[in-house]
Amino acid sequence: MTCFSALRWKRNSRSQSVQHDIDIPVYSNVKIYSSKELKKSTRNFCSGNKLGQGSFGCVYLGRLKNGQKVAIKVLSSESKQGTKEFLNELSVISSITHHNLVKLHGCCVDGGQKMLVYNYLENNSLAKTLFGNSNSSIRFDWRTRVKICIGVAEGLAYLHEQIRPHIVHRDIKASNILLDKDLNPKISDFGLAKLFPGNMTHISTRVAGTLGYLAPEYAIRGQLTKKADVYSFGVLLLEIVSGRWHNDPRLPLQDQFLLEMAWTLYESGDLEILIDRTLNGGFSIEEAQQFLRIGLLCTQDTPKVRPSMSTVAKMLKGECAVGDKIMRPGLITDVMDLKVRTLEPLQLGVSPAISPIDSQSLVSTLALAGSTIIRKSP
Repeated sequence: MTCFSALRWKRNSRSQSVQHDIDIPVYSNVKIYSSKELKKSTRNFCSGNKLGQGSFGCVYLGRLKNGQKVAIKVLSSESKQGTKEFLNELSVISSITHHNLVKLHGCCVDGGQKMLVYNYLENNSLAKTLFGNSNSSIRFDWRTRVKICIGVAEGLAYLHEQIRPHIVHRDIKASNILLDKDLNPKISDFGLAKLFPGNMTHISTRVAGTLGYLAPEYAIRGQLTKKADVYSFGVLLLEIVSGRWHNDPRLPLQDQFLLEMAWTLYESGDLEILIDRTLNGGFSIEEAQQFLRIGLLCTQDTPKVRPSMSTVAKMLKGECAVGDKIMRPGLITDVMDLKVRTLEPLQLGVSPAISPIDSQSLVSTLALAGSTIIRKSP
């Protein structure tokens, strides 16, 4: 068991002028930074040092006094879930170590601010380098994509099977996969992660994650299992092989949703069409199609049919046969009537106060933007 002490953080109540004390657990293996030190390291959090923005705040590049570069995640004071997610991420990531997970250096709870300090990863996120940055000089050849897929699978297998209690990430997507200087993948953003006791078949909880990556049984009924992460990984796998987002409204209607398109092409025997054309040869088309089939296996509508992440890793490495009984996956159009009660937008101009909501329009918009949603259980 990891030892920890507690810091006391004061925050103002919006409805009252009094302050409330919150005990922040600080783990023995986590360094405590002052807000003054982190402000100085980021040049007062200037826009030029901003690396990205997530559902609960911004991430900045910082340079510590010893010259070390770090990524500083500043949690938004306006986020209703900010404190809870801060504590959750701190408790989850401080006690685990794996070469495919981000490494937490420390935290700051000072003057009403909450910050997490991670190791800096030179090549940002998979979302920006593979999908979102046309100016990137990185070229994702097939072997690099294979390495990324296997690395993420092994990181998830570690969370699901090798530590106690098990951990379900709940928000596996391209923007939460960071890349180091050698393009090794690191799973990041554990703010929504859930500890999962080994003797439970599922947890009934609020829906939290990203539409387009959400498993149907979880999006509709709030039933969370490790297989929800498997589904999200399946969508991510299809994205990496195809080199496109899970939803692209610029395409003809029948091609907009990647998972639906993959299933249609699988049924017609034309999966090869989905492989990223920028690869320009130099790889096995059969292996790429095999990866696409694994993606479809991971996104099966029935959770029990989806393989475990350790089995997925073996399939990707060619150590385990890929089953040929692939049925129709759970598709985003099946959850178009999903009612989102609370929304934390990610780089998206949608107000949480909008009501009533056009569900179909919202789902399409969120799927495109890769936005995190949170829906409380009824």
